[in-house]
Amino acid sequence: MSMNKSSWINFLRQYGPIPRNDNMYDEAIQRSILKKGIEPIKVEPEYLSILIENFKSDYPNSIVLTGTAGDGKTFYCREVWFALGGTKEEWDNSKTIKVLPIKNQLLYVIKDLSELSEINRYIISDMAESIKQDNGKVFLVAANDGQLIEKWKTAENNYIVGEVADCIEELLVSDKQHKKGYNLQLINLSRTNSAKIFPRIIKSVVEHPGWNECENCLFRDNDSIEKRCPIWENKKRLEGAADEKVLQNRLVDLLELCELNEVHIPIRQLLLLISNMLLGHPGAKDKLLSCNQIPKILENNTASNASIYRNIFGENLSDRRRESTDIFSTLNRFGIGTESNNFIDNILIFGEDDPELFDLFSKYMISDKYYGANETFKAEQKSYLEGEVSKEESDGFLYRLRSQRQRLFFTVNSSDIEEIQIWDLTTFKYAGEFLERVYRRLDNEKKVQPKILARLVKGINRISTGLLTKDSDEIYLSTSGSHSQSKISRVYESEISVRPNRGESVNIILKDGKPVLTVNMSLSDEVEAISLKLHLVRYEFISRVAEGELPGSFSRECYEDLLAFKSRLLNQLDHRRKVEGPYENDQDRLVLELLRINNEGMLYKRTVEVDFE
Repeated sequence: MSMNKSSWINFLRQYGPIPRNDNMYDEAIQRSILKKGIEPIKVEPEYLSILIENFKSDYPNSIVLTGTAGDGKTFYCREVWFALGGTKEEWDNSKTIKVLPIKNQLLYVIKDLSELSEINRYIISDMAESIKQDNGKVFLVAANDGQLIEKWKTAENNYIVGEVADCIEELLVSDKQHKKGYNLQLINLSRTNSAKIFPRIIKSVVEHPGWNECENCLFRDNDSIEKRCPIWENKKRLEGAADEKVLQNRLVDLLELCELNEVHIPIRQLLLLISNMLLGHPGAKDKLLSCNQIPKILENNTASNASIYRNIFGENLSDRRRESTDIFSTLNRFGIGTESNNFIDNILIFGEDDPELFDLFSKYMISDKYYGANETFKAEQKSYLEGEVSKEESDGFLYRLRSQRQRLFFTVNSSDIEEIQIWDLTTFKYAGEFLERVYRRLDNEKKVQPKILARLVKGINRISTGLLTKDSDEIYLSTSGSHSQSKISRVYESEISVRPNRGESVNIILKDGKPVLTVNMSLSDEVEAISLKLHLVRYEFISRVAEGELPGSFSRECYEDLLAFKSRLLNQLDHRRKVEGPYENDQDRLVLELLRINNEGMLYKRTVEVDFE
């Protein structure tokens, strides 16, 4: 056996955060595949079959593909072109507009609308006509959101172009694909759920035939840890055990939370993440390993620096590179590794000597001799506990402790998740609850538990009134004497029962795939429900306020969001009063009800009368 030099590893390396990652672009991928004879990473895209069936139909729609850079627009155009009989020679030519006969029409493919020259501006008029009426042409056009609107706005000005431009803008804003009367389908690839496609990308990478090149490598599965290849070690961990793929599932959880927080991760960034997870190492060239660097890494005993758990957050990169890479910037907002609780840190630091913690220390630290409690960690831990270290060495151990928290987040299995509260390792300690007990319950058509709704109502009451109330059965509406957004609002206006009562109710539902808190104030059809989107940050804020915390890192924006929600409730209350009719009031007196808190922390009303005479 000897060390292999894998062309597959070199190919995969190009997807990573290197200065010139050509494989991020579809054209460069195809050149590399032809040059090296590498089989491409294949993931069946969500819309490909829909696009092909559309253009094979008797009456196809024109299709506009939009989204952020890296969502696969060029890939879709190329695959549709080949599926419909287009040749590779025509695709590879320099023409911006490619034409292909299909049935009784001509298909025009523009893989990047921004490349459209002034000479070719006429094509937008042709496309507008084909969308409004049959002119024997049909279009497949790819463009980023901003470019799409800009090109249509600057096109030849006629009423059809203007009408279709307004239609496209309306579809973008309303997040819809069709509008009646237009032969057009607009597909926004930014709406593709990264959490759902990510496991398919992982499967395509870890099961790629290119790994066969590693079969006879000396370092692949060496019995000696000191001589085992970190690339292969990372590959096995990403692949996961058949019974429970903990690492994959936790990554999917984080991506799902990003999507719920309205942060979209393009496919290009997901491929970059996987490449970095497998190959990242701070001492490697461009911070990514290749086969010829493995002997030196093993000789220097720095294989543990290639930890897949650190690479998830771009720890192998410089601060500047990490912060400028979207996927790492996004994942690092979770603060995994920088946050912790006493129980977790006691396991990591004192677990070996504490009989009550030893079983967990053994299961999650000693058992992982590659990235867990290896000899380097044990030596630094011992010196740290005995106080025989300099400040620099102490800081080094604390940094290593941070890495172990990151590893723990991705290795604690479901049987220990109640005891080891892994979400305490993040900035959002309610994230796991939000994902499992709110979003996924709703997605499975189950109701959210009453205790969760009660906590949210309590948090909303505390923010709305400015009082440290424990009330969770009603949402209290109050002001400071006007509808101003005062921090303390004692003047009682109304209350809305959480339990359905006289048409009033407070619920958590799924709307457009996202959790929403809805407040119904009346049975009348003229009084609509008021809704509040419950994305991750907002859910965390309300929950922490309910538990007596004020999370300053993200409180200001969320606080203003909740005051705006309160204003909408008060406006709806005014509307309800107008619909239901005026109430009698003595013109010579003003009766106010002021909110107070009793010894149990519950709100009560105290009546105050003001006599104008």
